[in-house]
Amino acid sequence: MELKYTRYFLYTRQREDRKIIKDEWIERVIREPIKIERQKDGRIRMWGYIEEVEKHLRVVILEDEQTVHNAFFDRSFKRGEET
Repeated sequence: MELKYTRYFLYTRQREDRKIIKDEWIERVIREPIKIERQKDGRIRMWGYIEEVEKHLRVVILEDEQTVHNAFFDRSFKRGEET
C-alpha cells in the first residue's frame, strides 16, 4: 500500500507525540480497522489497536480513501466501541 499524505499531516507529524507513529501502523489501521466512521465532510475515521504501544490509533483519511489527513493516539477510545 502506497500512502499519500496531506500537507496538514506532514506538518503535524513533526510534533513530538506523533513522531513515533509508524507508517506500518497507519497502514494496518486502514487495512483492518476495528471501527470506521464517515464524517459529514466525507473524510473517514478509522481506529485500530497497536499492540506494540498498547494504544488505539485513530487515522483520518480523505474521501479518496488513500490520502492520510491525520493520525494520532486516541486516548478517548474505549474497548467495546468497535463496530
